[in-house]
Amino acid sequence: MAGIALKEIQKSYGNLKVIHDIDIDIQSGEFLVLIGPSGCGKSTLLRMIAGLEEITGGELNIEGRVVNLLPPAERNIAMVFQDYALYPHMSVRENMSFGLKMRGNKDEDINGRVQHAAEILKITDYLERRPAQLSGGQRQRVAMGRAIVREPAAFLFDEPLSNLDAALRVEMRLEIAKLHNRMKATTIYVTHDQVEAMTLADRIVVMNSGVVEQIGKPLELYHNPASLFVARFIGSPTMNTIPANLSAGAIEVLGRTVKFDGAAGASNAGRPVVVGLRPEDLVQCSPEEAWFSGELVVAERLGSQTYGYIEIGHSKMLSVEFPRNSTLQVGETLHFRGNPDSVHLFDAKTEKRLPATH
Repeated sequence: MAGIALKEIQKSYGNLKVIHDIDIDIQSGEFLVLIGPSGCGKSTLLRMIAGLEEITGGELNIEGRVVNLLPPAERNIAMVFQDYALYPHMSVRENMSFGLKMRGNKDEDINGRVQHAAEILKITDYLERRPAQLSGGQRQRVAMGRAIVREPAAFLFDEPLSNLDAALRVEMRLEIAKLHNRMKATTIYVTHDQVEAMTLADRIVVMNSGVVEQIGKPLELYHNPASLFVARFIGSPTMNTIPANLSAGAIEVLGRTVKFDGAAGASNAGRPVVVGLRPEDLVQCSPEEAWFSGELVVAERLGSQTYGYIEIGHSKMLSVEFPRNSTLQVGETLHFRGNPDSVHLFDAKTEKRLPATH
């Protein structure tokens, strides 16, 4: 296992800077997830750690040594790709053992490692098959097995489940979680799927346009997003975010004045803000108590949960979580208030979180 430290890491293509001074300390045995939208730089950052992309600036430290100029083979890491990258003419056993043979390992050592990895991943019955004879989930297990037999200092995963269907993604997500719990290996995992991130991570790094927006434990990011970007990215359905103004002891939102002392005061009076409310933190109420009122335009019944989407004017749609057996009717006019203790406030200009004072 290895600790990995990124210090002011930068990446540029000519004059275009795509990774901006990133600092991350990854503890030995930690499962760290890099998440963000397409083009945010998460896969580029992972490839820089792997040695597949040149580091323009900063320092990358693995196991206590600077590896900026070391080739991938000398960094003692293993990478699992999105497309499996298996040799189609080789059996599963040969695919898993190929890298070890190229390194000159003895046959007895190779066979023991392959058998051990196959037992961990439950693919011992497939060792003599070729990739074409396997399902997508089985191929991904083989790709993981090929990484495991190397006994690396760290594992790097680049969106490994993206090519699988929904059911297989759930199954493989659980397998990866169990594998990490068993091996306790340092792992860096790239995904755009927040369910994967929230399920697997010890800590999550949220990236946006080549910078780190926030680093924290999954529920820390959910309950205390540092910026509007994180608030809107973490959570499904996404957090409701509505422009408003602060006044003394109240928020003025969509033409209504709502009593709220969370961040109000003389210095903040009239300050433009964005109010954030999770769907589960909105409660139906009488019209007199309402912060928001509007027509139900979509009811999303998922079995275990029900979500309603309310048209509240000003081109705003409010997402609300209802009891799963709720008898919603599209076209109803509904009224909601927020829980003051669960309101998130963000500065409208900087989009950074405002500290609560209540």
